[in-house]
Amino acid sequence: MPTVTTDTMPFEGGSTWLQVTTPDSPREGALPLIVLHGGPGMAHDYVRNIAALADETGRVVVHYDQFGCGRSTHRPDAPAEFWSPDLFVAEFEQVVEHLGFEAYHLLGQSWGGMLGAEIAVRQPKGLRSLSICNSPASMELWTEGTSALRDLLPTDVRDALAEGEATQAWTTPEYVAATQVFYDRHVCRVLPSPQDLVDTLAQVDDDPTVYFTMNGPNEFSCIGTLRDWSIVDRLGNVEAPTLVIAGELDEAVATSWQPFVDGIADVESRVFEGASHCTHLEQPEAFRGVVADFLARHEA
Repeated sequence: MPTVTTDTMPFEGGSTWLQVTTPDSPREGALPLIVLHGGPGMAHDYVRNIAALADETGRVVVHYDQFGCGRSTHRPDAPAEFWSPDLFVAEFEQVVEHLGFEAYHLLGQSWGGMLGAEIAVRQPKGLRSLSICNSPASMELWTEGTSALRDLLPTDVRDALAEGEATQAWTTPEYVAATQVFYDRHVCRVLPSPQDLVDTLAQVDDDPTVYFTMNGPNEFSCIGTLRDWSIVDRLGNVEAPTLVIAGELDEAVATSWQPFVDGIADVESRVFEGASHCTHLEQPEAFRGVVADFLARHEA
C-alpha cells in the first residue's frame, strides 16, 4: 500500500494544503507527478483516484487544494482581481520549490489543464511532460461548444435554463434540475455520482468564491473573470511533450481543445469513446493506463 502524507505550505499570508502519495515500491527513474484540479475552485477530491498511479507506476503523486478552496486558506472577501491565473501559477511554482522537485510531470484536469498550459508556456526548467485532460484552449471556444451541446437538450430543459438565466435565478429547483440534465450527459456519466465528485461539489457549495468569481454559476455560464481567457496564441512556447485527453461526449468539445494539438510542437491526443468531462472517473483504469504509458516514455 502507498504511504499518504499531508502538509501545508505558506502562501499569500495563508496556506496551501498538499497531499503526497508515495509508492510502496518506488521505481528507479520514475519522476513525481503533480496533479492540478479543476474549477477553478473545485478542490482535489474528485481527482484523487489519480493517486493510484503511485503504486501502478512506482512514482510519487502530489495533489494539492489550490488557494481559496478545499483545505487551503479561503479568502471570500478578496477582490475579483485577486483571483487570476498568475496567482495559481505562482502557487504552483512555490509547491515545486516546497517539495524540492528538480524534475516532474504535470497533469491538469479541466481548469487544471488550462493552468498546466499557463505554466508550460513559461517553460519551467523542471517540467518533463504535460498532460492536459478535458480542457479548452480558450473560454470563447468552451462557451461555443457548451452552447451547441445545450441546443441538443430537450425543449423543456432548454426553456428552464433560459428562464433561470434571464432572471439570474441560479438556485431555483427548476434551474438546478435542468443544469443536472446537462451534467449527467457531459460532465460525469456515472450515476449516481461518485462520492469523490459529490465531496468536491459540496465544498464549492460551502464557499463558491473562486468558482463564481473566475467562472460563473455553472459549467456553461462563464460570466466570470476567465470569460476572455485564451492561450491559443501562446502555445508555440510549450516545449514539454504534451498529452491531450478528452471524452467523446465531453463538455470540452473537440473544437475547444484542438488548438492544443495544432499549436504545441510535441503533442499527442487520445479521445475516450463514451466518456465525458470526468473521463478519469468514468473509465479510471483505461485513463490511468494511457497516462502511465505517456509518463514512462518521457522520464528523461
